[in-house]
Amino acid sequence: MTPLVLALDTVGWHDIVNFDNYGELLPIVRNSLIAGAVLGLVGGLISVMVITRDLPFAVHGISELSFAGASGALLLGASVVVGSFVGSLIASLALGVLGMRARDRNSIIGVLMPFGLGLGILFLALYHGRAANKFGLLTGQIVAIDNTSLTVLLVTAAAVSVVLLTIWRPLLFASVDPEVAAARGVPVRFLGPFFVLVLGCTVAISIQVIGALLILTLLVTPAAAALQVTASPVKVPLLAMAFAFVSMVGGILLATGTSIPISPYVTTLSFAIYVVCRVIGRLTPSRR
Repeated sequence: MTPLVLALDTVGWHDIVNFDNYGELLPIVRNSLIAGAVLGLVGGLISVMVITRDLPFAVHGISELSFAGASGALLLGASVVVGSFVGSLIASLALGVLGMRARDRNSIIGVLMPFGLGLGILFLALYHGRAANKFGLLTGQIVAIDNTSLTVLLVTAAAVSVVLLTIWRPLLFASVDPEVAAARGVPVRFLGPFFVLVLGCTVAISIQVIGALLILTLLVTPAAAALQVTASPVKVPLLAMAFAFVSMVGGILLATGTSIPISPYVTTLSFAIYVVCRVIGRLTPSRR
């Protein structure tokens, strides 16, 4: 037998997967289900612009500083949500001020990422509270969303959605052809940093649910999957939102009945959707 099979035999499948009292557990994760559904819709929408503007690396960089802010707040006994926002805003402002060109942006992110991750690890090493709090900031938790955190998440998600829908057309124009957009009077230099700021807010509210290390599965993979099957400017955002919604809510529902964290379920569902879309895109290239 392999070590994994031996370990499972020792622990017992029932200790890992147990849906006996599943109905009683669902009310406990009610806030997380609402948060996951909202994050799926907002994350899927913003992922389209992340892919269009070639910002996956930026998402990871912002998440590292958001993680540092959240872990610092945890160490100080302050609000983890506020700490996440502070870290994300610092990263977003740094990207907006220091450079939005691809070469400058990647260099800045390459500097910010290890600094943010190292700072976050330092704060967690100094924190002597529950280990689950440390682990949750990296990989997410399904019971970490209290009523206050949920309210902040809903308000922020609503604001992000309104802003995105307001600037969607000029932002898309500036992303696809910035020179022509600038000539037509679109404020290209303003839209770039402003979108990164909006992206930072989305990352901040996602940390508690999905975790800092796996944020890309929410803000990149949905749009990448949608673009495998269609290039329609209407269908891509709708599909991306649907894919992210299924991944988040499905991951939380699966994790509720097991002792495994939420992140493996969300990432696996998201990756499976991407693979299926890629196969469909290969078999039916005329749809793209």
